[in-house]
Amino acid sequence: MNVKVSVISPAYNEEENIPYLVEEFDKFKNLYNIDDWELIIVDDGSIDKTYLVSIEYAKDRRDIKVIRLIYNKGKTHAIKEGLKYSSGKIIIIFDADLQFSFEDCLNIVKKIEEGWDLVAGYKVGKYEKKLVSYIYNFLARVFFGVKVRDMNALKGMRREVLEIIPLLKEWHRYIIPIAHHYKFKITEIPVKLYPRRAGQSKYRGKLRILVGLFDLLSVKFLLTFKEKPLLLFGTIGFLFLFLGIIIGIVAVILRFYFDMGYRPLVYLVILLILSGLLLISMGFIAELLVYYEENRRK
Repeated sequence: MNVKVSVISPAYNEEENIPYLVEEFDKFKNLYNIDDWELIIVDDGSIDKTYLVSIEYAKDRRDIKVIRLIYNKGKTHAIKEGLKYSSGKIIIIFDADLQFSFEDCLNIVKKIEEGWDLVAGYKVGKYEKKLVSYIYNFLARVFFGVKVRDMNALKGMRREVLEIIPLLKEWHRYIIPIAHHYKFKITEIPVKLYPRRAGQSKYRGKLRILVGLFDLLSVKFLLTFKEKPLLLFGTIGFLFLFLGIIIGIVAVILRFYFDMGYRPLVYLVILLILSGLLLISMGFIAELLVYYEENRRK
């Protein structure tokens, strides 16, 4: 089967939604006479019958693949695992809870075929976590400078995007900012949000908000300083050196002009100067490692 589009659908405890997912996929393919799409269901370590139900629906079908992770590793890992088994040149990330439609997936594919590398959907419809989503999206736009309204809705991209960008645990929320950092062309279209067919949302709890904010800072930090580590270590190192010299001058003036000796100032000067030199040295070593890694890839 010649596959153009791979729909990766992470599923965690979604046994009730899998039949609806396959049903909607079949309806969509029949309606638009599509035979070059595949559905990849990634069971992310579910403790219910998600895998068994998925396997049953995938029997004797080439257009549905089922992957099972032995324990819950998170959506990002599920996406990466699904990518390994996918064949399409275009990848759609489509949650198994069916809060989006395959028709919007088709609209995303059409946009990609116009020449875009990544197409982000922004939700249209009632959304219970609207305030939290607004804060995340606002901060992401400020931190990364990407003009996209919704970072974590339905999205599709050329295969190369997921193959090139780095994705750590829980970084699926920041695929768009990371792709923007790597100079991929990004646009957005509206996508309709539907209520869940069954089950409960897996993204609950106030702790997730805090984790998300830390992830946002982590992504920004790594993207900014990964390629130029000397910018971070060198800046802090030279600041420490400058403070050490200034405090050293103050200590000398106090000792020889005012006959006031403060031994703790001497210790502070030594600490600042040594720390500054150490940080600058670490920056140069990190630059060498980055240079080596880049040349090794070439």
